[in-house]
Amino acid sequence: MAQFGLIGRNISYSFSRGYFNTKFENEGLEHNYVNFDIQEISEFEEILDKNPDVHGFNVTIPYKQAIIPFLDELDKKAKTIGAVNVVKRYPSGFLKGFNTDYFGFKKSLQPHLKPFHTNALILGTGGASKAVAFALQELNIAFDFVSRSDQPTVKFMYSDLTDKIIASYSIIINCTPIGTHPNVNDCPDIPFDGIGENHILYDLIYNPPATKFLIVGELKGATTLNGQQMLELQAEKAWKIWTKD
Repeated sequence: MAQFGLIGRNISYSFSRGYFNTKFENEGLEHNYVNFDIQEISEFEEILDKNPDVHGFNVTIPYKQAIIPFLDELDKKAKTIGAVNVVKRYPSGFLKGFNTDYFGFKKSLQPHLKPFHTNALILGTGGASKAVAFALQELNIAFDFVSRSDQPTVKFMYSDLTDKIIASYSIIINCTPIGTHPNVNDCPDIPFDGIGENHILYDLIYNPPATKFLIVGELKGATTLNGQQMLELQAEKAWKIWTKD
């Protein structure tokens, strides 16, 4: 029996544990998947010491970048992205980091793209946003970042946004945790009057399935997508990584 798990903070709501344990049961695999809910990334070393049977980890907020120094090697794409959401633990104890978020995002967005979807506004600058940016590059979609703090890679602060700016970006992606259960009345502070029927609003959040961000977008006529399919696609990609030689 092998064990797998999720590294994160405040992750009782997480998709991964239910998804993988159901998968193991359906496929007759005597594996199990557990949550490792930690307050600091330094606790990762203790998890490794106490759980020698764990063959792989998923990594979620807020550790997709913080976990990198604890790993022995990064996959080429994870290194380019600068964030890790999958760790494979080899029998020798060697730890290799991968990023499957970009794959899940790209594959879930592609069917909804039209010729006029040429640029995107990314809300947030954390690890998930880096994977989204990488996927957009592969799709030849230009993008800019929005953040609460001024950073070299950030084009807009939230206070800079206007209806005109929002209208000029055909895809808007929420990569922040704003609106996640139980804070379902929270929403990224953007001027929604700039949203129209040619927009795609994509929220990486999946709980609740319809965040306030998506509900308001739908009322404006936009195409709305949540993070459920992205999660399922990245999870299956992670499983292939863990189980290949």
